[in-house]
Amino acid sequence: MLAATGLIDFPVFLFANVGDDSEDPATLDYLERYAKPYAALHGIQLHELHRIRRDGTRETLYGRLTRDGSRSLPIPVRMSNGAPGTRSCTADFKIKVIGRWLKAHGASADNPATAGVGISLDEIERVNNRRSEPYERTVYPLLDHAPPLRRHDCARIIAAAGLPVPPKSACWFCPFRRPATWAETRRDRPELFARACDLEALLNQRRAVLGKDPVWLTRFNRPLAAAIATAQDMLPGFDTADDALCDNGACFT
Repeated sequence: MLAATGLIDFPVFLFANVGDDSEDPATLDYLERYAKPYAALHGIQLHELHRIRRDGTRETLYGRLTRDGSRSLPIPVRMSNGAPGTRSCTADFKIKVIGRWLKAHGASADNPATAGVGISLDEIERVNNRRSEPYERTVYPLLDHAPPLRRHDCARIIAAAGLPVPPKSACWFCPFRRPATWAETRRDRPELFARACDLEALLNQRRAVLGKDPVWLTRFNRPLAAAIATAQDMLPGFDTADDALCDNGACFT
């Protein structure tokens, strides 16, 4: 909406889709029903990007996690000691995919692309943790806005444009989801919650064969179905703010 009204000068927007089987279905629905038509109506280029293998086929994050014989664990699961595991999902399926598109369209160290990242004022700590690539010059339009925009400001601006406020985007199995979000998924989208439980179980079946400790999609050191109550049954303070957060700005909007 800011670009459509000339408040920011960004004619091109990039969405790196980590997979139709991986992104939250609500995000993909919003993209098709609202974001793409709105962009087209206002002459904005909105490109949906995918990770492409050398043979020309698409690779998805869920596909990498579940393919036969895979030992890959690219998502930030919680280890048995409570610490978050390392991850490569953001780098492989977001940063590199966007970088490949930028470089294919002329971006280089000598001629960097101006890349706007939508980090708002209430998550400003994420700015210090984001590393710029040599082919880009990172700017923060929401922070440069006068006054700087918070998340609720963004929702207000979107609603004023006549659009529904989009859901927060993330993979439906992302371990960075807060307990309250998991609880809402269990209540409102039980089939999707069951798929997340099945994925966690699959990862641990493979780790057991390898003689490794189990990993979890939450910080509670037990299976997802046992760790998460439905939203109406959550206790006060259950959804605390001490969860690890994605600090790059490439996944969540």
